[in-house]
Amino acid sequence: MNKFLKHYAQPAFLLCVALLAFVAGGMSWVKYYFKLWLDKPPIELTRPLDDLDESRLAPFIVKDKIKIQSNDIVDSLGTEDYLQWVLVDSQAEQNSPVGSLLLFITYYGKADSVPHVPEECYTGGGYKKDTSVPIKFELADGDPESPGRTIPGRYVVFKRANSEIWSSRETFPVLYLFNVNRTYTNTRTDARFILGRNLRNKHSYFSKIEMVFNRMDKPPDEEAAIAECNKLLSVLLPVLEQDHWPDKNDLAGR
Repeated sequence: MNKFLKHYAQPAFLLCVALLAFVAGGMSWVKYYFKLWLDKPPIELTRPLDDLDESRLAPFIVKDKIKIQSNDIVDSLGTEDYLQWVLVDSQAEQNSPVGSLLLFITYYGKADSVPHVPEECYTGGGYKKDTSVPIKFELADGDPESPGRTIPGRYVVFKRANSEIWSSRETFPVLYLFNVNRTYTNTRTDARFILGRNLRNKHSYFSKIEMVFNRMDKPPDEEAAIAECNKLLSVLLPVLEQDHWPDKNDLAGR
């Protein structure tokens, strides 16, 4: 073996070549799967959110349906598939802090969308975040002998940045959760993880539900707000799951 070949036959050199080849091959696979994730065609709702059957939300009554008038705000929202309703709990006592709330649902049928979170949206609107903690929603299913189900959520309190007043106009809680490809989560990081691991299916989506207690003179405490959201989600989520969000067969493209 001449000196030239002997030089390139050294174990260290061969190891480097093998390592580079492995890394190059690995990067090819990463690009391939990343392309699979980004190239998923959009999937529409089974039924538009505007067509949600409000009679199935009882004891909650729809007091107002709010449409966003600014095109710039809709553009920043990243979707035209949204629902923004003011709900009144017909079973709540008069002037109860949980007597009325704003329900805000958004839907995104593309996997490459970046999930918006209230922590960013409200701070951009002049509020500061006082509290942000993970919580559990305990949902009833109508059977008194059934334990129902538990899903993750998040409890956030916002306060007007330049205010010291405790009122619905200045301080209020927002509770929210994500549904991502039929799975519930309470963080944007987990939402992205669920989207990223959905490689075999043709489609991906995520939807965010926010419940904002800024309609009454006094905001509810954490326990009362969670209890009210448990009550709402127990009637709302079955409607979204059955009538609106894509099911597993839709995600697979069948």
